[in-house]
Amino acid sequence: MKVKKRTLLLLACLVWTTAGCNVFRIGILTYSAYISIFNVMLSIGIFFIFQTFIFGRLLRKHTARILHYTEEFQFFLNFFDLKAFIIMAIMIAGGIYLRISGLAPDHFIAVFYSGLGVSLTLAGILFGINYYQYASLAAQQHTHKGEEP
Repeated sequence: MKVKKRTLLLLACLVWTTAGCNVFRIGILTYSAYISIFNVMLSIGIFFIFQTFIFGRLLRKHTARILHYTEEFQFFLNFFDLKAFIIMAIMIAGGIYLRISGLAPDHFIAVFYSGLGVSLTLAGILFGINYYQYASLAAQQHTHKGEEP
């Protein structure tokens, strides 16, 4: 199934936001026994590290890649490249394994997942903002040409 390339930004928004909310939910459900100023600061630090060095960069990279497709219609899974799908699968499998195996204590899950989940969610929201900005720009360009968006 093919979609307009700008729709890939919306799909990325939905996938990243859903994943982020789920990871955040897991962290928050575990957090109640570990609430402290220090742990909250750790979660905020994890958020900033992931947002600055990982998800912020991926957001820019994937948005640029999507917008630079020459063909307007793309396969609906092209919101990620193969490398991103592999990384996502490893992260999901690794996260499930850490929780099920008990290798990661609840304290770690609470602090780390909360920061990571908010960062993922923000990246998803930013994909949505990019979609909206690109869709608005496309609509303005078509309006000036007298075309339908």
